[in-house]
Amino acid sequence: MQLESSQRSRGLAVAVKLDRRPSRIDRLGLWLSRSSTIDGLWIGTTESKPYPALRRVEEALQLIRRHDALNYSRIVHNLDRIWVHLLPDARAHYDLSLNACALDERYVLDERMTLERIASTIVHEATHARLEGWGIIYEEKSRYRIEAVCLRRELNFLKKLPDTGLMQEEIARTLEWCESDQAYFSDASFWSREVQGQIDTLRYLKAPDWFVQFAMWLIRRRRSRLSAP
Repeated sequence: MQLESSQRSRGLAVAVKLDRRPSRIDRLGLWLSRSSTIDGLWIGTTESKPYPALRRVEEALQLIRRHDALNYSRIVHNLDRIWVHLLPDARAHYDLSLNACALDERYVLDERMTLERIASTIVHEATHARLEGWGIIYEEKSRYRIEAVCLRRELNFLKKLPDTGLMQEEIARTLEWCESDQAYFSDASFWSREVQGQIDTLRYLKAPDWFVQFAMWLIRRRRSRLSAP
């Protein structure tokens, strides 16, 4: 079953990046990022000037602070970073290796994206960080239950904002879906979406077709090696 765009945008495609050590590419990306700090929380972006995504995330955080002091406190205490860059596998995810809420640049800059949605997504991913801190690991058998917890935290947050009825309905439908289609959270399903996301990102970057085909070959080869006994 394919998720609707509103469900994909909630970070469900890959909610947690499972690597426990940051890659060299991520470390370089952080170093090259434009950043600011709010209440001890690092906020960065790899985009170019005038850094509209950075401003949108800052405004979304201010929205949370104004309307939900408890969730804001949890965000700044459970996350070290909020990082906007290109994510091939999700619109947003919790990056365990960086203790970061990672947001896809395309998602944040989408002209249809409201501050309320960005704020809600940050609340969602910060809940993943909090659960990880409690030792609740994002493994295959428990993923749908963990997602349900994060979605309920979003719903609780949105009830404190005006004019978010439609968003609340979307989350309620997504909660029902989590229980009915648990196969979506399998390792095999994650891998399939990651491969497609990498291809889509290359096309977004206007990579030539020959390079996309070569990348697909490398991805499949790597997958074959990883799955070999």
